[in-house]
Amino acid sequence: MSDVTTILGLESSCDDTAAAVVRQIGDAKPQILSSVVYGQNDLHSAYGGVVPEIAARAHAEKLDTSVIEALDEAGLTLKDIDAVAVTAGPGLIGGVMSGVMCAKGICAATGLPLVGVNHLAGHALTPRLTDGIAYPYLMLLVSGGHCQFLIARGPEDFSRLGGTIDDAPGEAFDKTARLLGLSQPGGPAVQAEAEQGDEARFRFPRPLLDRKDCNFSFSGLKTALLRMRDQVAAEKDGLTRQDRADLCAGFQAAVRDVIIAKTRRAIALYMEENPSQPTVAVAGGVAANTAIRAGLETVCAEMGCAFTAPPLRLCTDNAAMIAYAGLERYKAGARDGMDLTARPRWPLDNSRPALVGSGKKGAKA
Repeated sequence: MSDVTTILGLESSCDDTAAAVVRQIGDAKPQILSSVVYGQNDLHSAYGGVVPEIAARAHAEKLDTSVIEALDEAGLTLKDIDAVAVTAGPGLIGGVMSGVMCAKGICAATGLPLVGVNHLAGHALTPRLTDGIAYPYLMLLVSGGHCQFLIARGPEDFSRLGGTIDDAPGEAFDKTARLLGLSQPGGPAVQAEAEQGDEARFRFPRPLLDRKDCNFSFSGLKTALLRMRDQVAAEKDGLTRQDRADLCAGFQAAVRDVIIAKTRRAIALYMEENPSQPTVAVAGGVAANTAIRAGLETVCAEMGCAFTAPPLRLCTDNAAMIAYAGLERYKAGARDGMDLTARPRWPLDNSRPALVGSGKKGAKA
């Protein structure tokens, strides 16, 4: 095997069509040579959420273009690629299938090795791509479809400490935005409103804080916000801009407080392994929320752990993380055949029972 490893990655698990090229020379820091992402917000905005059939068709139309652009941006051809890594799950099955079939086509035509990647592993390994952190580390994955604590010990060795039993936080933000007439995706819209609001005006529940585990529940927050919105609107014959900002601030504070409290418990469990370089990493779209990120930084400092979060462009879905996760698998000797299947569910930790509930954007465990 050459000392230089170059991987083409494909991602199409939800509503972002992406291709990227990542290269690593020996044990040096990996380089992202290119990263192309085609979003689909305009296609789904009228529906208030991602429409699987529309997403799958858009992936099929854009995957070839994404690959060509990623190779051009990197200044490479397929002859310079060592393997093709592709998200094989979990996710919306039509989109995952589009990516897997595209990757198989490239490999069949070129003879390149195929490496299937778990989308969650892509997020979980991103801090190694960006910051080179050592195993084991504690990963909090918070996104539109997923929310769980993982101890990462290797590219295919993850222990789940807890996760959501219903909605992921990103889903809760999206639903809150819809209830308040804000734009999608809901996370940035709710945060922008919350910055102008008073988080103390409306007191929302902090679900599952009475349970001494690392599990989450966010669906009740959406119901609580709906009731509070209707109560305020009935009293005042409508909502003012300040009412909306205060509702967003109260909702965001509740999500933040729950995540921070559960992170304390997860860190305590992680520290029982006595890691030589204790590190907590966060990834996924919700990691971009400044209030949540600031709270995580504070609790990590208090508990003696380093804190890292990838840049925003690598927190949301992208193919660079898939290329890197594929690179780690490839260097470990992993290869997949043309029988690689697209999987709507694919837990990282098969030793733990599945959590109750399922989000609209993918499996929770």
